[in-house]
Amino acid sequence: MRKVALDMVYELAKKDPRVLFIGSDLGAGTLAKFKSEMPERFFMEGVSEANMIGMAAGLALEGKIPYLNTIATFMTRRCFDQIAIDLCLHNVNVRLLSSGGGVVYAPLGPTHLAVEDIAILRALPNMTIVAPADADEMRRLMLETLDYRGPIYVRIAKGNDPIVTHPEPPFRIGKAYVMKEGTDALLVTTGITLKRAMDAAAELEKGGVSTGIVHVPTIKPLDVATLLEAMARPRAVVTIEEHTILGGLGSAVAEVIAEAGFSPSKKFRRIGIPDAFPDKYGSQDSLMERYSITSREVVSTVTRLLRG
Repeated sequence: MRKVALDMVYELAKKDPRVLFIGSDLGAGTLAKFKSEMPERFFMEGVSEANMIGMAAGLALEGKIPYLNTIATFMTRRCFDQIAIDLCLHNVNVRLLSSGGGVVYAPLGPTHLAVEDIAILRALPNMTIVAPADADEMRRLMLETLDYRGPIYVRIAKGNDPIVTHPEPPFRIGKAYVMKEGTDALLVTTGITLKRAMDAAAELEKGGVSTGIVHVPTIKPLDVATLLEAMARPRAVVTIEEHTILGGLGSAVAEVIAEAGFSPSKKFRRIGIPDAFPDKYGSQDSLMERYSITSREVVSTVTRLLRG
């Protein structure tokens, strides 16, 4: 997924002289063709992420469209003040390509696990937050970033994830997608958890539970209209995210449900990382399993809600 995102930056730069790239201590050879062909628009700033944000803001105010790439924890926790003041306050066209959203960097431990990045940035006015499910959706998203107004945070997963999205309908920032309709339960996902929802829905259908799925690649601005329409009939709603349950997709959907005033009320649960720093090393899959972000847990949760 990261390779697709960076390849698309190169393709966009070839077509639009406003596009430039800023990296933070990335590996040798990253975007080598970009650096060779357009060196005046290629910058590698070293371990200086806060300065990178300020630099990008200044360039954006001069009409450029900077695309930045570094590890998600360094992009968000380390640079929060610069993102708030330099990017969001001025609503500049800077694209933050954050590698390793969620528990991708499980071998490196909690210092590198971006499990609260969505929550941090959701609070900022003018910030757009997008988490594609696979490389194909990333490619479609990147085409939309060129002329989109304001800062965008793109959450990049590990890569080599199965392709589960479709080219139709066309990708639009700010749009949620009904992947499957259902009348008993609704699964709401973002990022790579879409695949887990699809597996869970297939299992639930075997047991006679009509299960819908709404994929929410854009967490902010949230497509409330699509969510409300999909929630109209199901009795149970479950959100699934590779993120803390505080402040992310689950919280956003809970806010929608609370303000909608459904009668009868909806049964609702969030599946994600609890309010704790992940305390184990391992792989992305092993940590997802540890925190029960699995299709098996989705099936169990929906079954309990419908029986309760």
